[in-house]
Amino acid sequence: MADLIKFTRDYEQIIPLWQEAFGDSEDDVLFFLNGCKNKKCLGYYKGERLVSMMFLVDCLCDGKNMKYIYAASTLKSEQGKGYMSKLLDYCRKNAGSFCLVPADESLVTFYEKRGMADKTETFLLSFDEDEEIKEYLLEGCSLEKPFVMQYFRK
Repeated sequence: MADLIKFTRDYEQIIPLWQEAFGDSEDDVLFFLNGCKNKKCLGYYKGERLVSMMFLVDCLCDGKNMKYIYAASTLKSEQGKGYMSKLLDYCRKNAGSFCLVPADESLVTFYEKRGMADKTETFLLSFDEDEEIKEYLLEGCSLEKPFVMQYFRK
């Protein structure tokens, strides 16, 4: 079967991929999956197997409607094969403008190389979600001064 990019709600594959990437408990993953109302999971499939994913959460960034990339991850056994780059390419063509808060310096470099050079302050980012979900969406950043990286559809 060919590789495929599609939106998915397959929690049986989303949860273990998330857990491998971030080490979260199933309860923590379900808290997000069940609590975040304005999200879609974009997945990269090899055959029937979800190998890479990202969540696209509706947001406003500096007054502009965007998609916030969250929980972007690839199975460890499948890393380095370009799947995340292909998901980002899909977003460029289909999702319009998007943004994210990188978790660490290596991801800053990764996303800069993929066209997300515009940066802004995190206080300009807002979500139409419950307070606990808003906090959840901004956790996990180890940068001393977190910031938002953006891609604007031309």
